[in-house]
Amino acid sequence: MAPASRIANLRQAGNEQFRNGQYSQAAKLYSRALELLEAAGETNAEEKSVLYSNRAACYLKDGNCSLCIKDCSEALDLVPFGIKPLLRRAAAYEALERYHLAYVDYKTVLQVDTAVQAAHDGVNRMTKALLEKDGLQWRQKLPPIPAVPVSAQRRWEPLPLGSQEATSRSKEKNTAVTNKVPTAATTEKANALKLEGNEFVKKGNYKKAIEKYTESLKLHKLEATTYTNRALCYLNIKQYKEAVQDCSEALNIDPKNVKAHYRRAQAYKELKDYKSSKADITSLLKLEPKNSAAQKLLQELNKLLK
Repeated sequence: MAPASRIANLRQAGNEQFRNGQYSQAAKLYSRALELLEAAGETNAEEKSVLYSNRAACYLKDGNCSLCIKDCSEALDLVPFGIKPLLRRAAAYEALERYHLAYVDYKTVLQVDTAVQAAHDGVNRMTKALLEKDGLQWRQKLPPIPAVPVSAQRRWEPLPLGSQEATSRSKEKNTAVTNKVPTAATTEKANALKLEGNEFVKKGNYKKAIEKYTESLKLHKLEATTYTNRALCYLNIKQYKEAVQDCSEALNIDPKNVKAHYRRAQAYKELKDYKSSKADITSLLKLEPKNSAAQKLLQELNKLLK
């Protein structure tokens, strides 16, 4: 049997063992496939990356987080910005309480595809964990979040080459991603501007803070926190429609953003749109049932709606 066929058979057998919960056996089969690839001198980066990622999933299931991280890193060296190895490595980092690194991987996934719910959930968990661990300055301790290039955007959903839809989508996607995905340098500058805005908020200078957040968002449009921070400023200067808009932008990026739900609810309340306000608070309480501020606002809204 040709090496390629044997490798494919080993991979399929590994998948079967994994589905049956036989993770150690599956890992051995993936390892054998990798050995055959090496022995045959194969340079198929995609195939190797998948095998490393699959074996990483086995290690994760068996609780061997260090080996999971190692294999995911190998997979990502071969094919950068793969969603599965990023999510698996993030889960392993999280299990080892290396929350900063887990946060970076979850955020990287969202640059590749903002619709990955597991990444949104992971970001929310890591944000809470880092807040408890490092306090309000937790973001300053984060490693850099890599900027995902256009070529890595949803590449697993190809359309027929040459089709009108494929050409159209490619043009739209290139334009959108160029506008959304910053380089490492612009990310750093955007973060610095956001921190300057935070300092102005502490001083109560909300208009100056808005200026800084606006400059930051021009560089990095995928940062939900900057939108919620600017929304807080708009609330304080009674520009409620602008606050609603910023919270909506934040929720487009992170649908489970608690601050965005709460601040939009506050803005809707001031605009006397009590039903929309209650809808946001209800969504928030599903995420955090014991949120006392949300419970209090819900009581006020129930009275207003009567």
